[in-house]
Amino acid sequence: MEIRLRPELESLIKQDVERGPYQSVDEFVEHAVSMLHEREAWLAQNRSEIARKIEEGYAAAERGELIESSEVRARLAAAKRLSSNHP
Repeated sequence: MEIRLRPELESLIKQDVERGPYQSVDEFVEHAVSMLHEREAWLAQNRSEIARKIEEGYAAAERGELIESSEVRARLAAAKRLSSNHP
């Protein structure tokens, strides 16, 4: 398979290969595609749950049940820490 990239993307990839743990552009691209595939699979698997949570949040906002932005950031940071401990 041959893939053509814009020059600025090629440059970014080359920079990452030079400073990162990747031995080649191929290795970098394989890793990137694998990560993207995992994310897309997770989104597909959790689509209905995500939609449900969005609807719950929208309904709560309609009722005036809002939380401060600092609380949102704290909750997101906690969730991120939790998810980074469980691959």
